[in-house]
Amino acid sequence: MHGRRDHRDLMVALGVAALVLSCARAANYADPERPRFAGQYAAAPAAGGRPAAADSLVRVVSFNIQFAREVDAAIALLDAEAALRAPDVLALQEMDEAGVERIARALGLNYVYYPSAVHPVNDRNFGNAVLSPWPILASRKLPLPHRNRTRGLERAAVVATVDVGGARVLVYSIHLETPFALGDDERRDQVRAILADAAASPDPVLIAGDLNSHGLGAMFAAAGYAWPTSEVGPTVSIFAWDHIFARGFAPGAIAGAGTVRDTRGASDHRPVWVVLTPDVALPRAASSSS
Repeated sequence: MHGRRDHRDLMVALGVAALVLSCARAANYADPERPRFAGQYAAAPAAGGRPAAADSLVRVVSFNIQFAREVDAAIALLDAEAALRAPDVLALQEMDEAGVERIARALGLNYVYYPSAVHPVNDRNFGNAVLSPWPILASRKLPLPHRNRTRGLERAAVVATVDVGGARVLVYSIHLETPFALGDDERRDQVRAILADAAASPDPVLIAGDLNSHGLGAMFAAAGYAWPTSEVGPTVSIFAWDHIFARGFAPGAIAGAGTVRDTRGASDHRPVWVVLTPDVALPRAASSSS
């Protein structure tokens, strides 16, 4: 009798805790420029202008590492899988500053990270990052419209100009709100904000991250972006939510795309990857300072 009552009381307590947690409010960062975390762990480019570990292709990887909980497992996965190894651009989501720094140090990458808020689930910074073996010339945070209706969380994209072998590429690491926390029109507004920001760029653009949707990818395609991850299959449970888009590259530049099925416990999301051929039409970078 007491055992059943204790079990019932535990279930009630857990339910109350879950309700409180779901209603806990995020602490958003109002300053569009801070906090900013950055570091440089990449080796100097080899003779010929490319890092010693890189091949002649441009490899882009995006990975949502659930609340940066299993960073060591993520490092092992990124290093072990050939499709993910030695990326020219690595976009991360759901990160804190310690996790980004550990990944950058372990993989020998430069990085920039802007959290949008302190997340109420774990009381840690929550946001996106861009990492690369190439110099990061400039970076900024792009706040996205509309806040999570229960937690008040404001999301933001991280925008970085990366000098890929002497050529400028504008990179966005993005994480849109979930369909449970914002309506479809509001989430389309978030896509519109990213597209509007990138529209004026004279440089090729890469947009990578977690859309919390497959259908919203059509908005990027309609705006002239190649969508090589459209048919790679599920990236979280049964949903295809993680994607990479490219604009301003030469026709036929997409050499391959896919996802890694077994994350080895690194995250609830699967990483996605895209390879671009070396005939991309990239303008030269003005400088190589980071």
